[in-house]
Amino acid sequence: MRPRKTVRVLPGFGLTLGYTLLYLGLVVLMPLGALLAYSLSMSWGDFWATVSAPRVLAAFRLTFGASLAAALVNVAAGLLLAWVLVRYEFPGRKLADALVDLPFALPTAVAGIALAAVLAGNGWVGRWLEPLGLELAFKPAGIVVALIFIGLPFVVRTVQPVLQEAEKELEEAAACLGATRWQTFRHVIFPAIAPALVTGFALAFARAVGEYGSVIFIAGNMPMVSEIAPLIIIGKLEQYDTAGAAAVATVMLLISFAMLLAINALQAWGRRRKGEAA
Repeated sequence: MRPRKTVRVLPGFGLTLGYTLLYLGLVVLMPLGALLAYSLSMSWGDFWATVSAPRVLAAFRLTFGASLAAALVNVAAGLLLAWVLVRYEFPGRKLADALVDLPFALPTAVAGIALAAVLAGNGWVGRWLEPLGLELAFKPAGIVVALIFIGLPFVVRTVQPVLQEAEKELEEAAACLGATRWQTFRHVIFPAIAPALVTGFALAFARAVGEYGSVIFIAGNMPMVSEIAPLIIIGKLEQYDTAGAAAVATVMLLISFAMLLAINALQAWGRRRKGEAA
């Protein structure tokens, strides 16, 4: 008896693989290749002089440092928010759930103007914070606040489905066996949501590194103080220094790729360890 042929919804492997590689090549690899080509048009000495300038290094430190801080804050805040939205019923829960997606839909320039209006010295919040010595507008701290705002949905929407699918019976069993709330969270809940948390962190970090519109309005854009790397790139393009802009962008690309690669390796190690434990 001849084995029955498997009926697939999509076309064959060769066609779908070819389309996938073509699409990725046109949308992802071609722009990155053009970026590297512009960078290679410079000599190594010019490239190093561009990316190692004190102003550029300060922008790198601020961009990646603020992005890392914002992503870490979003991991904790996003987990708490996702937990409340999934585990509790309260008036306005659906509205709160919808508001989480607002930074996705809101134009980044609008977000920047809104944050500046709130955090500036004469803003709704800034007028009360500045007398206490807490200045957020036109400072690195304001950049972190802006990046937290635009990155929070990535963590919430990554963790929320995992919490919804989690088996509450395991938590009840842990409680029946005498586990405390902290022990239940540490040994039952956290291992299940850890991969989603890492993914949310990676997405929030990647978005924060490349953010421009919501940051320039709140940063003040002062060189060596509150100037981000994307603004350096824009400035070089306005000066028709395409190669210099490509050099700065290449360093950002390499650092971001290295960090995402490390995060993916951490995720793979976590899955492997979880499989061995099972």
